[in-house]
Amino acid sequence: MNGTDDACFPLLETRSVTRVFGKGNGKVYALRGATLSVGQGRLIALKGRSGSGKTTLLNIMAALDSPTEGTVFYSGRDGSEMTEQQKNEMRKSEIGLIFQSFALVPYMTAYENVEFGLRIAGIPTPERKKLAEQALSFVGLAGRMHHMPSELSGGEQQRTAIARAIAHKPKLILADEPTAELDSRMGKQVMQVFRELIRTEGITIVMSTHDPHIMELVDDVYALEDGQIGSESIKEA
Repeated sequence: MNGTDDACFPLLETRSVTRVFGKGNGKVYALRGATLSVGQGRLIALKGRSGSGKTTLLNIMAALDSPTEGTVFYSGRDGSEMTEQQKNEMRKSEIGLIFQSFALVPYMTAYENVEFGLRIAGIPTPERKKLAEQALSFVGLAGRMHHMPSELSGGEQQRTAIARAIAHKPKLILADEPTAELDSRMGKQVMQVFRELIRTEGITIVMSTHDPHIMELVDDVYALEDGQIGSESIKEA
């Protein structure tokens, strides 16, 4: 951190974020002035049809993409003033990413997938084993960590992906349709892991989903339509 009092700011905030792809007559607006404030320790769902801008917004929140207009603030820090190196360092230390497709390396065990993520993040060798084992134990895979992805169920693969995302102890997790490839039972298991992360670690989670049953399990729901954040549903934690 840079010495500012992070408690004075939302963990993450998008202000009038617009993202345009293409030029001239080929312009496509993926986002149109999306504004959202994300507080600490919340489980937030972004809902919307395919093409509504959910993935684009998550990529911008993760500093993987930059808005055409508007600004993203990270605990009060203006993302537009960060260098690419600063964004990379922020992702390594403060943000965990979870993908719909699991994105596991098929020839690595669950443990190796998590440890490899820590290696990329620059975690020193002595710490990597401990952090990887802790993360896999947290998601209930202590006895499966030396299995290949092909030997794991879909739910176990997604929990491995969660372990990889949380092993470096980020403040924020961004998850793109993390339950889309799972049946309802496995999807609920993933949501239980998310809830436990928030309860025990104080992590904040922003996820996209189109599943109404999953939306019943989150704190806040924001609807995206035509690139704009429309109706907002605030639920009890």
